[in-house]
Amino acid sequence: MLENHRAGMGWIAVILVLLLSLGQATLAQTRAEDRKILALEDAVEFALKNYPAVRASLERVRAAEAGIGLAQTNYLPRADVVWQTNRATDNNITGLLLPQSIISPISGPVPAATSNRSAWGSAAGLLFSWEPFDFGYRGAKVDAARASRDRANAEASLTRLDVAVATVNAYLTVLAAQRTVLAAEADVERRDTFDKAVRVLVENQLRAGVDASRADAELARARVNLARAKQQEKISRAALADILGLPDTSVEVSEGSLLAPPPDESLPTSPLTRNPIAQAEYARVEEGQAQVHILDRSYYPKFYLQSSVYGRGSGWNPAGNFEGGSAGLGPDRSNWAVGLSVTFPVFDIFSIRSRKAIESANERAEAARYDQTLQDLTGQLRKAQASLEGARNVAENTPQELEAARTTETQVRARYQTGLSTLVDVTDAQSLLVQAETDDALARLAVWQNLAAVAASQGDLQPFLQFLHDKTQGGS
Repeated sequence: MLENHRAGMGWIAVILVLLLSLGQATLAQTRAEDRKILALEDAVEFALKNYPAVRASLERVRAAEAGIGLAQTNYLPRADVVWQTNRATDNNITGLLLPQSIISPISGPVPAATSNRSAWGSAAGLLFSWEPFDFGYRGAKVDAARASRDRANAEASLTRLDVAVATVNAYLTVLAAQRTVLAAEADVERRDTFDKAVRVLVENQLRAGVDASRADAELARARVNLARAKQQEKISRAALADILGLPDTSVEVSEGSLLAPPPDESLPTSPLTRNPIAQAEYARVEEGQAQVHILDRSYYPKFYLQSSVYGRGSGWNPAGNFEGGSAGLGPDRSNWAVGLSVTFPVFDIFSIRSRKAIESANERAEAARYDQTLQDLTGQLRKAQASLEGARNVAENTPQELEAARTTETQVRARYQTGLSTLVDVTDAQSLLVQAETDDALARLAVWQNLAAVAASQGDLQPFLQFLHDKTQGGS
């Protein structure tokens, strides 16, 4: 019995180990699925495919393209078909009736007396109508729809640019936060090592006790700075995940060539008129011009080529007598007609002139906004280029700053060990070193961020992404 009991316990232990291993594997797989590692180019592409605002702008483009098809349907002829059956009395009367939609008309002779008898009546007809020419009115409508489509396309491109720029900035912010955390961790490690060395000296009465207290305070402050840096890293990582549409996923960024020595080359230039901001504003100018053109084509005669086929049936005979039965349920008299109708809105000229004045003013306003847009874009590009030049100058000097700070920290710490410098000198040197480490990493990222800003000012991030891709491939 004891042996059987031990054998059973052994099997239970094996099963527990298997279950534990399976659970750990499942947990590891789940954690791997909750993490996503992206390079900067991949992050931009992912955001452009998944960000809701981009999808919404593309749907607006499709709607505008459908609007062109809708405007083109005005060239098609129109055919209207009608059928009706009724049961009604025949108390017709002679006299004038002004046009209205309440009282139904009655055709036929006027009866001598009023009667409540009713008979069947029926009618069927087809009216074909086509406008053979319109002096350019329908074409102006189509041009206005195309202008709306162009504006929707420009606004979609602007949305894509905004999302791409936001993704790049968020990505670089995460990288900057990571490097700040690494510098803070290195600072904590150095101060912790130094704190222990100071305590040894104090315990051996080679330094005053105040040095130990000061070293503890500096170590605590470094840990606080590390906690704040980690907090900022988590916030920036959450912001990037939100832009990518992955709020429940831990997004990991890849440094790639972003922390390598910054490039000296410049991005290719393109006309500012190709910037989606300028294109969207120019599309609004074209929309205003299209509306003015529609009004120019409005004060013309309307020509309609029409043909009609119709039939009627009545339960009353030509003398006005009731025939009874099913007479009148179907048309028994038919007619056809072909003709040309011409209409002209004589007094619409006053309203058309007023509407044209309004649309012309709107067009001039949009033209002024377009000029202002180009002026603003030029200023933004000049500022971005100046910032890029300054960032490059900073990045050229931060390596020397870092090397000097490392040398200073090492030398001052050695001098403190020999009693030639104070603890304040060491803490100042350590603070200078952590600042230099942070400056060096951020200076390199700043060059890339300003390169992206220059590309964004010109309206296209693709040259920047291609530039980064070429640098990555060249580095690998």
